[in-house]
Amino acid sequence: MAKRRLKTMDVREIIRQLQLKESVRAISRRLGVSRKTVNKYRRFAIQQNLLKNPLPENSALNKILQDSEGKTPIQVSKVEPHREATTRMYKEGLTTQVIFQRLQENYKFAGSYSSVLRFVRSELTETRPEAFIRIEAVPGSQAQADFGYAGLMFDPRTRKLRKAWGFVMVLSFSRHQFDRFVFDQKVETWLDLHRQAFEFFGGVPKEIVIDNLKAGITKAVFYDPIVQKSYRQCAEHYGFIISPCRPATPRHKGKVECGGIKYLKRNFLAGRSFRNIDEANEKVLTWCLETAGKRIHGTTRQAPLEVFDKSERPALLPMPAHPYEITTWKEAKLHPDCHITFEAAYYSAPFRLIGQNLWVAAAGKEIRIFHEHQLVATHQRATRRGEWKTIIGHLPPEKASYYLFTPVFCREQARKIGPKTEELITDLLGERPLNRLRAVQGILRMAQKYGPERLEAACRRALVFDELSYRTIKRILVNNLDKEGIPVGGRLPFPGEKKRPPLFTRHWSDFFPEKETTTPLQGENENEYPESIGTDA
Repeated sequence: MAKRRLKTMDVREIIRQLQLKESVRAISRRLGVSRKTVNKYRRFAIQQNLLKNPLPENSALNKILQDSEGKTPIQVSKVEPHREATTRMYKEGLTTQVIFQRLQENYKFAGSYSSVLRFVRSELTETRPEAFIRIEAVPGSQAQADFGYAGLMFDPRTRKLRKAWGFVMVLSFSRHQFDRFVFDQKVETWLDLHRQAFEFFGGVPKEIVIDNLKAGITKAVFYDPIVQKSYRQCAEHYGFIISPCRPATPRHKGKVECGGIKYLKRNFLAGRSFRNIDEANEKVLTWCLETAGKRIHGTTRQAPLEVFDKSERPALLPMPAHPYEITTWKEAKLHPDCHITFEAAYYSAPFRLIGQNLWVAAAGKEIRIFHEHQLVATHQRATRRGEWKTIIGHLPPEKASYYLFTPVFCREQARKIGPKTEELITDLLGERPLNRLRAVQGILRMAQKYGPERLEAACRRALVFDELSYRTIKRILVNNLDKEGIPVGGRLPFPGEKKRPPLFTRHWSDFFPEKETTTPLQGENENEYPESIGTDA
């Protein structure tokens, strides 16, 4: 099999377990990597002096790994180019020796028989153990956790019946257990249940064996890097080791499967009814201590609570000074609007990262956004769905100015420039049904190029002629018309008047003052008056 480069989080977990004095074989089994890989990173950790010192941040560890990549050559099996043909022949029942011969005859294979044998054994052979051995744990060394369907329970918050799940954590040595009912199997719920279980036991087991449920969080813990980051942070905080079972192998955690989930359903839930889930959770804790804890266990032949108090409680790892702050991780793409989506709310990130996948970490009331282990944005968590959290510095400079120019801001800027500018801007913003905000933004931006004095003069001229538009203001400034006086026929509006009267209601002498100011009925010659001035009879 071709070697692959492990992710930084995987390497960090290998080194962390090596710091905890775990064997190479145990680490290989838990993490699903070969012992050669574990030994490779063990040598790497020794060279970098990481086994005795605290682990560096992910960004620093990632840089160390990148710097040392060239020192370890990547070896690829010589059979790899012929994987498809080798797999087909193996499925047809050909022996390894025959596969080797066919590869030489048909594909001019230059490798050895040993390389074919290693490839078949590591890549194609399915191991099916024919016998099982029972493994018992020592005090404080292991706990097993799982979810089980608990039927419908009443939710007092939504006032509806909902599907409920029973969470069970069983200590492998004493069989003492913690039970809790919940309505979902989200990351936050999974991590919070661990915190409650550790507080119930008064300590932390060294290893947690988890399942790969189809609808549960524990499937994602093994395969999904989003949940893996959250759960691994929790494991680092409390000091336990995550040990996921292989899919479809419930026998690897039989203590919680039979003695935990099934026992909870058959003994506590069977024949009982509860007003709501809160009552069920209150009674199940009493049941854990009074009934499940004092029964004679079928395997150990002892009362779990007595064994726990006598042998297992002192062997548990001590609780940290502060409880774990639940952190939810999600990978999200930065959209062209410079925002990522998280829990139906929107958070901005630098526009230079548009199109890239970012990591979102939600802890408490804070949202942190990372790119390649580097923090690029921090936001307060949204309080409702659909809320936008935007930092202006994350937007492109040429776009941010339009984001800032709201109607209120535009009026304030116009007031600073002058009264005529304020009047024109107020008229444009008050126009309905057309939205003139973009035109207002463009007019105010002209003050940067032409100066506020010229813009004020241009707005005065536009108001006189009642031509209120971006195009008119720009034409006045480009042609330097703001520096000229008001032409003949122009006048200021009447007191209290916003717009001039229509053309046909004005006297012709306003346009031709040299003519005699008489009405058509008073004139001696009707031809003296301009044909274009008048009314339709």
